[in-house]
Amino acid sequence: MLIEYFKVLLVGGLLCVIAQLIVDHTKVVSAQILVIYVVAGVLLTSMGLYEPIVKYGQSGATVPLTGFGYALAKGTFEAIDEQGFIGIFSGGLSATACGVCAAIGFGFLASLVSKPKAKV
Repeated sequence: MLIEYFKVLLVGGLLCVIAQLIVDHTKVVSAQILVIYVVAGVLLTSMGLYEPIVKYGQSGATVPLTGFGYALAKGTFEAIDEQGFIGIFSGGLSATACGVCAAIGFGFLASLVSKPKAKV
């Protein structure tokens, strides 16, 4: 079981290190990192390269932003197999709806218990 935890930590940590290096050594801001990672997850999944990373790193690969791109692409491919052309439009949304809903719900709950402060 400790080996599994190590794999998760290794993959998730490596993804974070790569993002931090990009931020430190370029003029890329965090919003651009978000887009880059989601698109990278989609592209790597469509080329068949992200699935082995997911099998090795499990939640270390599926929880970060690249995992969101992975879920979008995988859901789209599954919906295309089941529904044909219309699956292009519905697959990614249905595959990620639960995660998006949870993020909105937990964000709302956090807003109820925190004090807003103006950014300066």
